Amino acid sequence: MKTLNKYVRGLFGSVNGAIKTIWLKIVHGNNVQLPRVSVLSLLSEITVDRGGKLSIGNRFRMRGGSKIRVRKGAKCSIGNNISLNHGCMIVCRESISICDGAQFGPNVLIYDHDHDFRVDGGISAGKYKESPIIIGKNVWIGANSVVLRGTVIGDNCVIGAGCIIKGSVPANSILVQKRFDNINPLNS
Repeated sequence: MKTLNKYVRGLFGSVNGAIKTIWLKIVHGNNVQLPRVSVLSLLSEITVDRGGKLSIGNRFRMRGGSKIRVRKGAKCSIGNNISLNHGCMIVCRESISICDGAQFGPNVLIYDHDHDFRVDGGISAGKYKESPIIIGKNVWIGANSVVLRGTVIGDNCVIGAGCIIKGSVPANSILVQKRFDNINPLNS
């Protein structure tokens, strides 16, 4: 029965992917380049603002609750054989490039911008600091990780679950951030 569910989910995901692909091409024309066949959950979302550009390669998979948002004037490029697990979010205001073979665990967040809270009006002013993100080939990013603006992750890297990444990660690296193991309650 599990195998049957897998194939039924794949069939519905492929049909849903085709419908979303056709709709995005109609609305955005040449600013959106998508594969003819992709597997997109019914609960996934892709939005491209006017003037934004999105390119997605072949064998793209996107599970439920995942979102890709490309804002006005931004460019998001996603290579071949990419998989976004449940709850992933990619928000692009300048430039995000994800190379072939990258895999994302559940709830991975990728933002090429931060709120500029120092401007007059603070966060409510809606101003941002933006820097490109590049994720290399065959990178695996574990569950609940956050990739921040200005990050470059080299090819063949493994990013452990729960990491917060900003800056450069050399190719062929394994990155795990330390946690507090024995936290004692205040009143113990």
